[in-house]
Amino acid sequence: MKNVKIGKNCEISEDVKFGKYVFIGDNVKIDSGTVIKNFVELRDNTVIGKNCYIDSRVSTSGDCVIGDEVTLRYDVIIARGCKIGNGTYICPRVMTNNLDTGKNSIGGASVGSNCFIGTNCVLQHGIIIGNNVVAGSMSLLTKDIPNNEIWYGSPAKFVKKNA
Repeated sequence: MKNVKIGKNCEISEDVKFGKYVFIGDNVKIDSGTVIKNFVELRDNTVIGKNCYIDSRVSTSGDCVIGDEVTLRYDVIIARGCKIGNGTYICPRVMTNNLDTGKNSIGGASVGSNCFIGTNCVLQHGIIIGNNVVAGSMSLLTKDIPNNEIWYGSPAKFVKKNA
């Protein structure tokens, strides 16, 4: 492991694969089968499930949970308090946030299982995205999305049911 820094009280499975220049904060848990590429920062209290793929330049702000078999492509930012469900695929340059307009931390987005979040999407604070949701590229997700729906646009709007 070249230039991998691991904080205190971490629980990392032996078969986790690390790239170069990875920073892991305190109290981070990473389950088996996960691959973490280069220039990744996982801040305090991040939990990563089994068989995840964390691409280069991904960062978490801490206190977040990433489910099993999740893919976070390059340049993804996961804000404090976010939850990502099992089997979800997050495309490059997706950004989540956890601040309201008054800069108060009110919690990150919750993304259900088996979702697809397109490239350059922004997920506003506190929204809940159901299971099997597709968000089109460059969408601004500002409100809750029920299960099995496809949304896109800025702000994102309902397109159709996801069959």
